[in-house]
Amino acid sequence: MKVVLINGSPNQYGCTYTALKEIEKTLNKELIDTEILWIGNKPIADCIACGTCKKIHKCIFNNDKVNSIIEDLPNIDAIIVGSPVYYAGSSGQLCSFLDRLFYAGSGFEGKLAASIVSCRRGGAATSFDRLNKYFTINSMPLVSSQYWNMVHGNTPEEVKQDIEGLQTMRTLGKNMAWLLKCIEAGKEKGIEKPKLEEKTYTNFVR
Repeated sequence: MKVVLINGSPNQYGCTYTALKEIEKTLNKELIDTEILWIGNKPIADCIACGTCKKIHKCIFNNDKVNSIIEDLPNIDAIIVGSPVYYAGSSGQLCSFLDRLFYAGSGFEGKLAASIVSCRRGGAATSFDRLNKYFTINSMPLVSSQYWNMVHGNTPEEVKQDIEGLQTMRTLGKNMAWLLKCIEAGKEKGIEKPKLEEKTYTNFVR
């Protein structure tokens, strides 16, 4: 079982990483394989709605890690996305990354998902909500914790003083490990993922 934790902060080892690392340590204790993937601090292309991904099954832009995740999706059982809070929203760089990942990729259905956010003071709830929408439109069960998945602090050292926030991260890790093991046990008993209907689209203007 493998969980990919996407660090959407331009700071590789900042506050967002500190929160993700707390989750990773918990998952590893439960014998779950993990990878923290940093999206970097260079500009990330927006989706340009060219439609090429529907023909080649990957994004036309190949200068970041979007396609590497798409290629590895068959081996990924869960995704956790972490973002800093900017102007009461998640990182624009990360949203560009996720827009392309979820539009160009396929096979997210049934994989567990969670998001976490890191803020100095406010804006965490709206950022958290924004990230979760990527999962709920893709039939990905959300894993919850004992509180909304957020930590507070302006530096990694301050985040480490957010005792409740770190506990929330550990609880999230434990819940995700438990659900992954439940799914694995279900597979051994012959329980398969739901067979979904072909998507139907309804336009409001015809």
